Amino acid sequence: MEEGFRNFAGRVAVITGAGSGIGRALALAAASRGMRLALLDVDMNGLEETRGLLAAHGAQPLVRRCDVSKADDVQAAADAVFAEFGNVHLLFNNAGVAVGGYSWLATADDWQWSLGVNLMGVANGIRSFVPRMIAAGEEGRVVNTASVAGFLSVPGSSVYCATKHAVVTLSECLRHELAIEGARIGVSVLCPAFAPTGIADAERNRPAGLGAKNPSAGLFDTRLRKAVESGRLTADDIARITFVGIEAGRFYILTHPKIKAAIATRMEDILEERTPTDTVPR
Repeated sequence: MEEGFRNFAGRVAVITGAGSGIGRALALAAASRGMRLALLDVDMNGLEETRGLLAAHGAQPLVRRCDVSKADDVQAAADAVFAEFGNVHLLFNNAGVAVGGYSWLATADDWQWSLGVNLMGVANGIRSFVPRMIAAGEEGRVVNTASVAGFLSVPGSSVYCATKHAVVTLSECLRHELAIEGARIGVSVLCPAFAPTGIADAERNRPAGLGAKNPSAGLFDTRLRKAVESGRLTADDIARITFVGIEAGRFYILTHPKIKAAIATRMEDILEERTPTDTVPR
């Protein structure tokens, strides 16, 4: 396990998807540790709510609308952040959306939206922030939000799982590459299971131009909503566990340990070259 990041006070954290859910909880957790904040989201109303909650900590974050699927948006946000703060120490590539439905009915719009936010949002964050973090020569950490869906294959969630598997391997590659360069920047991949966040309502931020939606999505959206609402850990719990993992220098941050049995079954299926096991409870 590599060295963790522990000196938070006065350091700068950038958080995408900060207008709700885990992103908002990460912002509150970072502020409570004395960090300076730059908060990015496509939802300005949500960002303003987060800003109001942060006022209790005396925090005055830089707040900016940013569509992480657009490289130019992320680059402009990075320019603004470095101009304001000089450097970034914790980069949380956290924004995410979810769509459901059978694989053969997934639309091109479903793929465009999900890949744009879930995968390219992380890639754009890395491209726009990490080179300048390396050049600064200070210690830091990149935390990419994936999901336990990044290790599993969940029926009715092929698009979502594909993006989250990609985030996991992107994070692994990034970690190896930073080590090769001798950069003082660690990497973590955050992989929560179901928790009551805004992920089940991600459709509220679906771009108006992306109309075609998987016609079978409703069969799985209801199941997702119930699972999310029944989650025992809150977004605040996940943020707390995330910062514990950052301090400990953990790469994989799995907030729900019981899911490891399902991950182990999948790994065994691969190694034994057997038909995949459906580990999702009905």
